[in-house]
Amino acid sequence: MDNYTAPINDMLAALRIVGIDDLLALPDFDKVDVAAIHDVLDGFGALAENVIAPTNRVGDANGATLDTATGVVHTAPELAEAYAEYSRGGWTALSAPEALGGGGFPAIAATAMREMFGSANMALSLNPVLTQSAIELLERWGDDRQNALYLARLIDGRWTGTMNLTEPDAGSDLGAVRTTATPLDGDRWAINGTKIYITWGDHELTDNIVHLVLARAPGAPGGTKGLSLFLVPKVLVDETGALRGRNGVHALALEHKMGIHASPTCVLQFDDAVGELVGPLHNGMAAMFSMMNPARIAIGLQGVSIGERALQQATAFAAERRQGRVGAENPGPIAGHPDVQRMLLDMTVTVRAARRLVYATSIAVDVAGHHPDAEVRIAAQARADLLTPLAKAWSTDEGVRLASLAIQIHGGMGFIEETGVAQHYRDARIAPIYEGTNGIQAIDLVGRKVARDGGAAMSSLITEIVATVDRADAIPALADAASSLRTATATLTATTAWIVDTFSSATSDVFAGATAYLGLAARCAAAEILLREAVEAVETAEAGEGTDADAVVGSAADAARLAAQVTFFAAEQLDSAPSAASIMLGAGVLAAGLA
Repeated sequence: MDNYTAPINDMLAALRIVGIDDLLALPDFDKVDVAAIHDVLDGFGALAENVIAPTNRVGDANGATLDTATGVVHTAPELAEAYAEYSRGGWTALSAPEALGGGGFPAIAATAMREMFGSANMALSLNPVLTQSAIELLERWGDDRQNALYLARLIDGRWTGTMNLTEPDAGSDLGAVRTTATPLDGDRWAINGTKIYITWGDHELTDNIVHLVLARAPGAPGGTKGLSLFLVPKVLVDETGALRGRNGVHALALEHKMGIHASPTCVLQFDDAVGELVGPLHNGMAAMFSMMNPARIAIGLQGVSIGERALQQATAFAAERRQGRVGAENPGPIAGHPDVQRMLLDMTVTVRAARRLVYATSIAVDVAGHHPDAEVRIAAQARADLLTPLAKAWSTDEGVRLASLAIQIHGGMGFIEETGVAQHYRDARIAPIYEGTNGIQAIDLVGRKVARDGGAAMSSLITEIVATVDRADAIPALADAASSLRTATATLTATTAWIVDTFSSATSDVFAGATAYLGLAARCAAAEILLREAVEAVETAEAGEGTDADAVVGSAADAARLAAQVTFFAAEQLDSAPSAASIMLGAGVLAAGLA
C-alpha cells in the first residue's frame, strides 16, 4: 500500500489550465511541444515509481550517519543508486539552456518533474531542489570562469549545491550573520564560521558539493546590507575542474529530526575554507534571493507531493480495509463510509487545487523570463512574486493537513509506523518551516507584494477571479461555487484596500492579520483555477452534443466530476476562509490576550 503512481493525467490537465499551450508558443520554446512534455512526464514518472519511490522507506528507516573523525556523511546505498540513475538520465539538465548543455525545456516542466520526485522520496528530492536553485543563482550572478568550472557540473549532475544562510544566532534574522570572509591572494577569500540546518550539506552521492555561503567581509556595513555571497567547494578544483584536495569545510554534526531522515541536515564548520565572491561585494542578499525564490516555489510543491503520496496510500487502504456496515449486512470497505468519502474527496480536490496554484506560479516565472514583450514580462514577474508566498505557505500547510487526514483514514494503523503513512506526516511538517517560515511568507505578502505596489498585483488577480465567477454564474452546476468565490473575493478586495491604507501607519496591525490574509488569498486563487477548469469542462461537454456518443458521455462525466469537486472545495475552503474581522483584528488584541 506504500506504492506510488505518477498522476500524469491530472498533471497534464493542470499544465493546460495554467497556460502551457501559450507558453510553448513563445519563440524560446519553439522546439518543445505538449507531446514532448508528456514524454518527459512519462519517462520521469517511470523512474519515480520504479527506482526512487522504493527508497523512501529505506531512507527513513536508516537515515544518515556522520563519521566524526573524517567529517564525512554516509547515506543508505539505495539513495546513491537512485540519484545516479536520475543523473545518468539527464534529468538534472531538463530546464537548463541548451547553450549550457541543458534540455531547453521551460521551468514548469522541471516543476512537474520535481513534484513526482518529491512524492517518490521527499528527503532525496531536496538534493536536486537545492542544486537547481544554485544553478539559477549562478546563471544570473556567476562570472564566466565560475560558470565554466561549476555551473556546467551542477547542470549535468556531477556535483550538487547547497544554500548556507542560517547560523546559531542568525535564523530568520540574517542581519546577525557572523561568518567572515577575509581576502587572500587574487580572487580567493578565507571563509570562517559555522552554518546550521544545511540540507544535504555533506554526502557521498557526488564527488563535490558547491556551497553558496553568506558571509561578512572586512569593512562591511551592519545588517543584511553588509553580507556578501561566496562560492565554497567541498573539494578544491583547478582551472580544468579537476579535484585537488579537501577544502576547509566539514560537517560537525547531523541534526536528529522529526522527519526527512534520509536528508542529512548538517552543521557545517568553515575553517579558512577557500571561497570566491559571487556577484558584487556587499550584494549577497540580492544574489541569494535568486536562489531562495525558486526554492520557495519548490518547497510549496512539496505540499502537493506529500499530499499526493498520502492520498494514494489512504485511497488504497480505504478500498481494502473492511470495517462496519453501511447499507449492507456484511462489513464492506471503509471507502463506502460517507465520512471516509468526505476525507478522501477533501484530499483529492485539495491536492488538485494546490498543484494548480504552484504550477501557475511556476509558469508565471517562465513567462517573465521568456516572453518577447517587456510589458508582459513585467506583469508576469509581478504575478509570480505575488503567488510565490501563497504557493509556498498554503500548499505546505495543506500538505501537513492532508498527511494527517491520511493517518485518520487509516485509524489506529495510521499511528503505527509499519504502515508507512506516519512518515508522510513527519516528512511534511518541515515544509511550512524551511525556506522562510509560513509566517514570514505572510509578512512578505502583505509588505512587499501588496502594500509596496498599492495592491496593483493583487487587484489584477482579483479582476481575473471575478471574470471567472461571471462565466460560472450562468452554469447551474457551478452556481454555488461561484457564489462562494464571489463572497470570498469581496472580502479579499476589502482587506487588500485596508492593508494598502493601513500598512505605513499601523504595520503591526497588518502583520497580525497577515497569515489570515494569505490563507484567504491562496484559497481564492486556487478556487479560481478549479472553477475556470470546471467552466471549460462544462462548455466542452455542451459543445459536444451531436458528436461521438462515447466522447460526449465521457466529457459530461468529467464536467460533472469537476463541478462536484469545486463545489466541495468552495464549501470547505471558501465558506470557512478567514474573515475580514480576523484579518483586521489588530495587534492590540493579540497583545491583550497574551498579557
